[in-house]
Amino acid sequence: MSTAAIEALGFCAALLTTFCWLPQAWQTIKTRDTSGISLWTQALFATGIVLWLAYGVLIASWPLIGANAVTLALVLIILTMKLRYG
Repeated sequence: MSTAAIEALGFCAALLTTFCWLPQAWQTIKTRDTSGISLWTQALFATGIVLWLAYGVLIASWPLIGANAVTLALVLIILTMKLRYG
């Protein structure tokens, strides 16, 4: 498999796993209902995303950097809403 095909595969995976958080973030912002969201799960997930982002930067992988930067922003929105609205 060529390097370009591998990078394309990475970008496709990144798009799917990143944008799956949009509906949750939108719903949380719209309703401010965070009762079904686990604070610990979100915090641990955000920590994992920070580590993936650091890894992506260290290996200079744009699919990892882009996907994890966007995912981190969305998860931090959800986490902030959870902390603010309980």
